[in-house]
Amino acid sequence: MLAPAAAHPRASKKAVRARTKRSEAADANATVVLVHGAWADGSSWARVITPLQSRGLRALAAPIPLTSLSDDVAALERALERTDGPVVLVAHAYAGAVIGACTNERVRSLVFISALSPDEGETVADVFYRDKPSPEAPKLAPDSHGLLWMPDDRFSAAWCQHARPEQAALLAAIQRPIAVAAIKEKAPKPAWKAKPSWFLVAEEDRMINPATQLFLARRMGAKVRSARVDHASPITAPELVVGMIQEAIAASVARQTSTQQHG
Repeated sequence: MLAPAAAHPRASKKAVRARTKRSEAADANATVVLVHGAWADGSSWARVITPLQSRGLRALAAPIPLTSLSDDVAALERALERTDGPVVLVAHAYAGAVIGACTNERVRSLVFISALSPDEGETVADVFYRDKPSPEAPKLAPDSHGLLWMPDDRFSAAWCQHARPEQAALLAAIQRPIAVAAIKEKAPKPAWKAKPSWFLVAEEDRMINPATQLFLARRMGAKVRSARVDHASPITAPELVVGMIQEAIAASVARQTSTQQHG
C-alpha cells in the first residue's frame, strides 16, 4: 500500500507566507478604541480620531459612564462588540484602569496617555494620591450624589492649561463627573502584565503628578515617551498621541511576523 504523498515544500512555504501576510494585514488594520477619562466624554478624542482615519485606520471612542470601574469595563466590552479583528486600546487618565481591567483576547496592545494604571488590589485613588499634587490641582469633594465635578474656575488651569481659552471654557461646560465609587473600587489583575504597553508621560500635567506617571509606566514595563504637554494632550497635542498609537500598531505587526517566522 502506497504512503500518501508528502506536501510539496514550496507549496507549504507559500501557505505559511500567505497566512503571515493575512495576519500582518489584520494587525495593521487593527481597530483603535479610545477610552476617555474623568470630566470628559468621547468628543475629547476628536482631534485624534480624525488623523487616524485620514491614515486609513479604524477608530472609535468607547463611551463609559464613569460610575464604577466594573460599570466602565462592561461599557468598554460593549463597545468592543462593535468591532472585528485585532484591537489597540488607548486610555486617557482614569481610563487607564479601565483598559487595564479589560480581558478581551482580541486586544493586541495598550496605550496609556498620562493614565492611571492600578495593579491588582489597588484603587485609582491609591495611585492618584501616590505623590504630592500640583499647586494648581483642584480640591475635589463629592456632591450629594457621590459625584466629583471639576470646579469651573479651576478647569482650565488644572485640566488643560495649554488649550485656547474658548476651548477650555467649552470643555468645562460639557464636563462629565466621575463617581467616588469608580476611584475606590479595587482593580483586578491588569492586562498590562501580559500585553505590550506604551505610556505618554505628560511633564506639565497638573492633575496627575508626572512622577506618578513615570512610576506607573516603569512598573508596567511600558515603552515610555515623555513630553512637555498638559493633562489634556489628546486635545492639545493630538499628533503626539497619534504617533504613539501608530507605534503600537507597527510593533504589533512586527511582533506577529516574528512569532510566525519562529513558531
